[in-house]
Amino acid sequence: MRFAAGFTLIELMVTLTILAVLATVALPLSQVAATRNREDDLRRALWQIRNGIDQYKAAVDAGRVNKSLDESGFPPTLDTLVEGAKDLKDPAGKKIYFLRRLPRDPFCDCPSKSNAQTWGLRSYASPPEAPAEGRDVYDIYSISTQTGLNGVPYREW
Repeated sequence: MRFAAGFTLIELMVTLTILAVLATVALPLSQVAATRNREDDLRRALWQIRNGIDQYKAAVDAGRVNKSLDESGFPPTLDTLVEGAKDLKDPAGKKIYFLRRLPRDPFCDCPSKSNAQTWGLRSYASPPEAPAEGRDVYDIYSISTQTGLNGVPYREW
């Protein structure tokens, strides 16, 4: 007596059911992982830009970057961090650069905007609870209306 080699219909259905259950579990996990990666990019971008703003302010306080009496000492625009500022203490008049490039907000789905336009800006004169643009850039924030995996809106990071 010879038995035919192969799978029965029941075995195939059980296998497909198991694969379907595994796929439904894996999809949400991959979406959370993708969101977590974008959140890491946001954290890194906020740190880089805020560090550049602080370095610019330190250069102004050290007398290396020109500032008038009515200015706060913070950069006038985000692009200033990349374009650089003339070093007043360098005899050759070289520039000081604070960022190599300006990162984009990873949660801004706006390809037509420049990197600087993807961020919300807060001037030195505006209060923290109502950030508004002004004559300088004291801080930045994400303009996304989404909430992070930690329950805090990206705008408040």
